[in-house]
Amino acid sequence: MKSSGIMLALLMFLGGPAVAATDPSFLLTATSKDFTTYFPGQLANGYFSTLTAPRGTEGNLAYMVAFMDYTRDDFSRPAAIPGWTEIDYSTGTSSAGHFWMNQVALEPSVFQNYRQVLNLHDATLTTSYRYMDHSRATDFTITTLVSQASPHLASSQLSLTPNFDGVVELSFALNTWAPYQPRLPLATLTGEQMQEAVASHNMKLEPVAPATGDRAAIWYHGDTHVLASDGDVRDLTLSLDARAEQGLRMAEAAAIGLPEGLQPLDAQFYKSAYRLALNLRIAVQKGHTYTFTKYVAASREDWGGDAKQDATLAKAARTHGFAALLSEHQAAWHELWQTDVQIDGDPKAQQIVHSDLYYLLSNSTADTAWPIGACAMTPGYAGHAFWDSDSWVFPALLLLHPQRAKSLVMFRDSTLPAAQQRAAARGLQGAMYPWEADPQNGTEQTPYFARVLGEREIHVNADIAIAQWQYYLASGDKLWLKQQGWPVIRDIATFWVSRVTYNPQKQRYEILHVTSIDEDYNDVSNDTFTNASAAKALIIATAAAAVVGDKPDPRWADVALHMLIPFSATENHHLDFDESVPHDLDSWGGSALPMLSYPSLDFAMPAELRRRDFDYALSPITRSHRDPNSMGLAPTSIAAATVGDAAEASAWFERNITANVIKSPFNVRTETATNNTGYFITAAGGLLQNMIYGFTGLRIEQQGLQEAYPPVLPASWKSLTLRNIRFRNINYDITIDRDTNGKTRLTRLSH
Repeated sequence: MKSSGIMLALLMFLGGPAVAATDPSFLLTATSKDFTTYFPGQLANGYFSTLTAPRGTEGNLAYMVAFMDYTRDDFSRPAAIPGWTEIDYSTGTSSAGHFWMNQVALEPSVFQNYRQVLNLHDATLTTSYRYMDHSRATDFTITTLVSQASPHLASSQLSLTPNFDGVVELSFALNTWAPYQPRLPLATLTGEQMQEAVASHNMKLEPVAPATGDRAAIWYHGDTHVLASDGDVRDLTLSLDARAEQGLRMAEAAAIGLPEGLQPLDAQFYKSAYRLALNLRIAVQKGHTYTFTKYVAASREDWGGDAKQDATLAKAARTHGFAALLSEHQAAWHELWQTDVQIDGDPKAQQIVHSDLYYLLSNSTADTAWPIGACAMTPGYAGHAFWDSDSWVFPALLLLHPQRAKSLVMFRDSTLPAAQQRAAARGLQGAMYPWEADPQNGTEQTPYFARVLGEREIHVNADIAIAQWQYYLASGDKLWLKQQGWPVIRDIATFWVSRVTYNPQKQRYEILHVTSIDEDYNDVSNDTFTNASAAKALIIATAAAAVVGDKPDPRWADVALHMLIPFSATENHHLDFDESVPHDLDSWGGSALPMLSYPSLDFAMPAELRRRDFDYALSPITRSHRDPNSMGLAPTSIAAATVGDAAEASAWFERNITANVIKSPFNVRTETATNNTGYFITAAGGLLQNMIYGFTGLRIEQQGLQEAYPPVLPASWKSLTLRNIRFRNINYDITIDRDTNGKTRLTRLSH
């Protein structure tokens, strides 16, 4: 039986791409029923992106990794790069007037037989419909991709089949966007002033259906200014050089591919303040199919060249052909999907897991030093790097795609000087990383109205140190630790020693005036998660010093040993923070105690105490009247798994896929059920950790990938498999299933 099982696994491994082509867990479909509730998906390769739109031909907002607008008196924010997806269409002038398809109302009677598929396995968006322009019908198929194989390239291919003879017009455009208005001086406004400014512009901090986030009035995109642009009607190319406001330069170019042998009746270059376009008039015959392809190249300062070089790339892609570009892109994605999280017995959960993995992979890069924002490559949370990058996304990637995880810890290494300067400016030692870090230079970017978080939500420093150590433990790369990880770990430990306060009466160290991870408590003493995390960062520093052959500061071990971890002696469980702080708010989090079992921290305690902590935390969590924040769902499930409560672990996991935080049609994850803060990659990372570490009970330790807790498996699942994960240069398949007696078990197979 064992040999046949291995053979079956091998056949599945080799046959993965073919199977995935029709696997519904990889196929997300929109129909005309989604027109009024359409929440855009995203196509991206970690370097640049585009949002999707129903027709598949619109000009859409697009972004580039760590490409930021630095407007004076504002915090940094992602600058929208020129939209590159637009291909507009007109059947020509009729008695009813001249219509462009992208401006026509999105009605089922106009866009008939509509279907749009986001193929997660291939990372392509394919849209098909019959467009009715009065008596003239045209069948369309449009396929769009952002290349995973050639990261500077993207493409849209449009095939049209008219039911008439005549002349049609096509417009291939780059959308250069108007400067965003109004721009608010958010680096200077208090909370009251911010709300007043928003109201004075007739805006509200409320979500708008179907897809506008509740803080869109302040999390708008930044500006990119075109410096030079051109078009060539003979070569059928467009190109531009641009610069983000007070920021980096970027470039973009497009080359248009025509059907073989087709000559346009007319070709015109159009240029305005908001749009560059090649406008073509084409003679068409009824029933004939005409295929046009738009090849796009994009770059930014320190990643690629200028408009001239991008034009060369786009034209080379045109010569290479769409079929080759698509094939190479698919092959790159199929290689990524060789590592997977597979569920047998729950198709809905499997589809959402694949969706979360897709968005995570689409917004990450391998072997760079860029972080991932809480809302990926969008303006949500202004594109800044929070602890989300280190504690939520990084652990999810670490075993699945370690080279992508490495980029996140390398960001903290590359921005260490900024953290050192920040600590010194506050009279502290070592390195104090920002709560909201600019993804390009690591500077503090917390809005002025939220500045208290920048000063007090300092657990981020421990989170960063823990992630650095976790990368070393998983990779075994001592040279990396010595050269990159150790300086970060060392300076963070030095920071904590300078930040704690010694209480001589009680002979312990305390951390005063902090914001809890349950942020409604924004000035408390001895937040339990912060203190426990700081202690672990200090223990890590001592261990790392031994590995790299450096001398540890003896204060590190002393502070860690004598750090106060708030505890109720009468009820015999941990507290959320100092016993002097009333725990009486109807907060978003309810309780942060489940975070003590979060895999990267995994605060040590007896099993009985862990159970009491879990039971105590459930009461404020479940009685909260606040819109559930999707960040809290995975930690609660993981905490339940650590106490061996499979029913609770399953129930909280189920909430994470059914609590209306997944928006149709493309399973975009939002921060809460109602706030429309989309592409919330943080919670996607949490869901994946729920399975990678929570259900498996695995923890990354110096001794190896340890089975720290017995595995749990939801009752309806037959098995959970972590396929082709990597730990210390060895690949594993790890499976949780049940033996013949129904007992849950974990097996691992190296290959």
